[in-house]
Amino acid sequence: MNSSIITASVSMGGLQKKLDLIADNIANVNTVGYKRKDSTFEDLLTSFKQQPEEFRQDGRMSPLGYGRGWGSRFVQTGPDMTQGTFKETGMATDVAIGGRALFEVATDLAGGRAYTRNGAFELTKNENGVTILGTQEGYPVMAVTGTDAATGQPVEGPVAIPDGYRLAIDSEGVITGVNAAGDRLPLGRLKLVEPVRPEELSPTANNLFNVPAGVNRGDILRDFGPDAADGITVRQGFLEQSNVDLTQEMTDLMNVQRAYQLVARAISSSDTMQSLANNMRGS
Repeated sequence: MNSSIITASVSMGGLQKKLDLIADNIANVNTVGYKRKDSTFEDLLTSFKQQPEEFRQDGRMSPLGYGRGWGSRFVQTGPDMTQGTFKETGMATDVAIGGRALFEVATDLAGGRAYTRNGAFELTKNENGVTILGTQEGYPVMAVTGTDAATGQPVEGPVAIPDGYRLAIDSEGVITGVNAAGDRLPLGRLKLVEPVRPEELSPTANNLFNVPAGVNRGDILRDFGPDAADGITVRQGFLEQSNVDLTQEMTDLMNVQRAYQLVARAISSSDTMQSLANNMRGS
């Protein structure tokens, strides 16, 4: 097959994936806590062709030979963790993170975990009838609820709110239950993690991220408590909006579409030249 067709087809595959990412970003421009997806491309093998000596003519300034590329390929995608804008809701169950961190939620009883920036939580009942803080899909929001007396390790669990208490969360993620008399009951501290290598996180449904199978969680996530030194703050009654810039996405969309059209035209031109060459041989 003609090398120009190979080069163009490889580039078209990568551009199609880029178009899919842009479409996904645009579709989620109003999704709470959504992090736009970014992509990485790299050049494929570039070869150098040496020209015969007779190509060296009087007045030629360039060296003999030319480079020939083989297109570019789509390498990987990853979330852009840039901070989105905050929108005040006044809802006690709405929580936003300021800084580079993710909420941790439990996805099953076997200890499965997922991570999100979507803080549009709600109060729900678990299988024991206890009121807990959970996502809109029913996943419990995890918190550090105490310390194991034997090992000294932190104990994690859902945020359980006793009947008659309302939820209060301070800027460091400390959770308190407050009743009508003003009595305060410590309920734990929100479990937050920092994505050390966000490009390794695997996006899933419901605006969640997972650690891919076979990857060590500690290599891409770091546990920590919200602290001013880390630049992390928690704001109750606020929601973080999507960090998608629609103007930028539309600009990228037009650029990628034009590149796709040019590559498609290269395939058409190569096919035409091959047809002409075949006709000349048959004459």
